[in-house]
Amino acid sequence: MRYFRNIPLLLCVLFVSCGASTNKNDDKSITESANNKSIIQQAQFDSDSAYAYVASQLKFGNRIPNTDEHKKTAQWLASELKRHGADVVMQDANVTAYDGKILNAINIIGSYNPENPDRLMLYAHWDSRPFADYEKDKKKQKLPVPGANDGASGVGVLLEIARQLNAVNSDKGVDIIFFDAEDYGTPEFHIGPKNDDTWALGTQYWARRTHKPGYRARYGILLDMVGAKDATFKKEGFSRYYAPTLLDQVWSIAQSLGYGDYFVNDEGGYITDDHYYVNSLKKIPSIDIIDLRNDTDTGFYPYWHTTEDTLDKIDKNTLKAVGETVITFVLQ
Repeated sequence: MRYFRNIPLLLCVLFVSCGASTNKNDDKSITESANNKSIIQQAQFDSDSAYAYVASQLKFGNRIPNTDEHKKTAQWLASELKRHGADVVMQDANVTAYDGKILNAINIIGSYNPENPDRLMLYAHWDSRPFADYEKDKKKQKLPVPGANDGASGVGVLLEIARQLNAVNSDKGVDIIFFDAEDYGTPEFHIGPKNDDTWALGTQYWARRTHKPGYRARYGILLDMVGAKDATFKKEGFSRYYAPTLLDQVWSIAQSLGYGDYFVNDEGGYITDDHYYVNSLKKIPSIDIIDLRNDTDTGFYPYWHTTEDTLDKIDKNTLKAVGETVITFVLQ
């Protein structure tokens, strides 16, 4: 993903609120609310399980398109979603990288209650970056990034959420999507123009050719770099622009659960991440839960796009804060 601290936005967005409900509908809402509260209580997000899912991904090796490790990881991710009760689609997506290379990308979609037209998207990228281009040692800049936090953490949280969705009796329409080729964007050492559209290639492909014709979701939540110690999830710029109501709802839930130290009310910069293309191309209001910091040169977590983005950087408390927040929002 690319980070822009400030971008002038000249367009406006129209939001429409629902009208008043009848007493009969109010009674139905009260019943549904009680049922949802009971279901939320049943869902017990397990940070140990989420951590194990992060570790399992790293054991496959570098999850770089066009490699055997990448193919094996894709099969495992699909099998885990199936094991947790999802209807799974593996979408082949041949995309072109910044250098003209054709990447055999795979988007993996796991659907719960697919007959329910009222959908929620939860998504993360599952690939890892081929270049550690933010290494200070130039000799290491063409080495692959392990991607423990940048990629595997979001997938780990979503796999645990999938496990919980399978365990509770909910009729919510949820699609968990693992997008590919997000992190094959133009490296810093590349001589030539740096095009932002070289990032999130799998997401761009999906937004133009969804796994189901005419697919729609009411909203979407992206998880990116959600596992590091002392993470701070600011209100990212494109999230504020495209989905401010959703953003406030999720942050309010996090703070009500006691995770206000993670989900802070500060405004962050604009990130060219998967959610940007889901918003701009597919018009599904989406937010990005992403670790943004004031104390690093990049604005991201300190080991971003380096060879040190390893399992020891993952903190179970952070995984729990994000996982509990998201599953509470989903099941409310």
